[in-house]
Amino acid sequence: MASALHLEPPQRLVRALGADNPWLAGLPALAERMLERWELTAERVATPGGRGSIVLLVRQQDGTPAALKLRAAGAAQEAAALERWDGLGAVQLLRADTEAGALLLERLHGEMSLRSLPEAKATLEAVSVVRRLWVPPGPGHPFETVAEHTAMEAETVLAAAPAEVGPLVDEALGIRAELVADAPEGVLLHGEFRQGAVLASDAARARWLAVGPEPLVGEPAFDLARLARDRLHDLVASPGAAAATRRRVGRLADSLDVDRERLRGWTLYRAVESGVRHLVAGEREDGEALLEFAGWL
Repeated sequence: MASALHLEPPQRLVRALGADNPWLAGLPALAERMLERWELTAERVATPGGRGSIVLLVRQQDGTPAALKLRAAGAAQEAAALERWDGLGAVQLLRADTEAGALLLERLHGEMSLRSLPEAKATLEAVSVVRRLWVPPGPGHPFETVAEHTAMEAETVLAAAPAEVGPLVDEALGIRAELVADAPEGVLLHGEFRQGAVLASDAARARWLAVGPEPLVGEPAFDLARLARDRLHDLVASPGAAAATRRRVGRLADSLDVDRERLRGWTLYRAVESGVRHLVAGEREDGEALLEFAGWL
């Protein structure tokens, strides 16, 4: 229990939320409370961690390893998605207190994601995992739709775009409007699916399992659009990057029977949105790389 009292949030989390964030200030007490309530023994903080959550590696009362995830927001949606998947393609949810923002998860190998594999093998495994996640969201689901989520992005993030990227932002917004207008029936999406969000597992049911969903309901092309720009900096530095990008999008679309043009459109939109977000945050190198990637599409 004492480890919770001396909890040191990862710097990535502090930078994302701000050092004076009230949730961060209350984090040690929250961690201690959940450790006591669920009779857990803390081992260490998993690093580098996320931008809106912290994960403590813990042991349950019987000695079984687990992971205690504390989220600043969005715990109810993550819990609902994990319950819906019930371990099929994703980490298993063991317990949840969504009001406290606490999730107890099976322990995976956080140090070993698909990014540790060669790119071709990683992509093959990623495709195998993500296809299992695209299930009906269920009646009365609590998830935001892709249309709702991207409308909010358009009003906030993209509205703050610097003038010099205005033409690319306008193109992205136009593509988004077209895609939303004739979208197919939605399924449950991971929302932030990428190689780094798929971890190695000792579970008999699967070698690789997804973690860290930001669940939405929408078309599969939206999920694949984030995967399409994985290992971006390697791609930017490679010869023939523009042609390689278009080939990657085509292969991903064909491997999961997704319309190529819809995947291209969502990939462009998501890269522009993320690029603008980085620029506004002062992360110019990452922002420019994302916008260059979008330009290749």
